[in-house]
Amino acid sequence: MSTVAAIAVVMLALLHVYILVLEMFLWTTPRARASFGTSEAFALETKAMAANQGLYNGFLAAGLLWGAFASDPVGFRVTVFFVVCVAVAGVFGAVTSSRKILFVQTVPAAVVLALVLLAR
Repeated sequence: MSTVAAIAVVMLALLHVYILVLEMFLWTTPRARASFGTSEAFALETKAMAANQGLYNGFLAAGLLWGAFASDPVGFRVTVFFVVCVAVAGVFGAVTSSRKILFVQTVPAAVVLALVLLAR
């Protein structure tokens, strides 16, 4: 994988680490509520669910980092798998929750996937 593609994969992973932090640890704070457009009451009622979502984002980040640092061909295959997982999750989130997710998650994943595939 090229250096540019690897950096892009790591940046996508860091985005998902940030989402993990927002969902698992900061869900009820004004910052997270503003990011997700939720009320204080909703955030309090859904804190456990958000922590669960955050954990899944952590798994995505871990897989992306694994792929970025593993040697090929494993690194390439793992990277493609997890980037596609991010993109699919983003499309699902855009359809079921908020179109904003398409631009925050799916578009970056599509760009990263293109970089990874072009670097091959």
